[in-house]
Amino acid sequence: MTAEAILEGQVLLIDKPLTWSSFQAVNKLKYVLKRQYDLPKKFKIGHAGTLDPLATGLLIICTGKFTKKITEIQSQAKEYTGTITLGATTPSYDMETQVDATYPTEHLTEALLLETTKQFLGEIDQKPPVFSAIKKDGIRMYELARAGEAVEIQARKTTVYEFEITRIALPEVDFRICCSKGTYIRSLAYDYGKALQSGGYLSVLRRTKIGDYSVTAAITPEAFEARLAQ
Repeated sequence: MTAEAILEGQVLLIDKPLTWSSFQAVNKLKYVLKRQYDLPKKFKIGHAGTLDPLATGLLIICTGKFTKKITEIQSQAKEYTGTITLGATTPSYDMETQVDATYPTEHLTEALLLETTKQFLGEIDQKPPVFSAIKKDGIRMYELARAGEAVEIQARKTTVYEFEITRIALPEVDFRICCSKGTYIRSLAYDYGKALQSGGYLSVLRRTKIGDYSVTAAITPEAFEARLAQ
């Protein structure tokens, strides 16, 4: 890799660590690339699709002229794996907030868990979580939610191509999902729990693919920095 190649355009596959924001990952790469190659202060770099801090996995970072490809990459189908914890809900639909209600799980069977996934295949109406980066009157929804303000979000159309249950160890259920851009896996976890006449929240999430790009080809920000230093 050279300074010229970076400015001309690169697609970098990063395996985002747990608790890192997508912004932090981009800033880390920006810092190490600038230091290694003495790049201009304002060289272009950005990511193709945010991952929440509590999620890990594939974060695609584009540099230079390839930042023009970000919209195209973001529009591709995405694959996730993770865990839904049933029998409880949280305001954020994940582990960012504490459990606010508990529900029965005694009625849950393997057959019911598998059958209920079918309700979420194809085009569905989905409400994004109130703890999301969507803006309302110029303010991020999660900022309003954290301030205790009531937030109303309209349902959106999204598409789930595959929804597979890969492990059942109640109250935990592991899954693999392939879906369109704009799908909130946290909302799907909440809605899945509700459809089971129980509750549910997302306790683990990992993005494994975006289009043809796979996390198996990605490296952590620290590994990226170490590789440049060799």
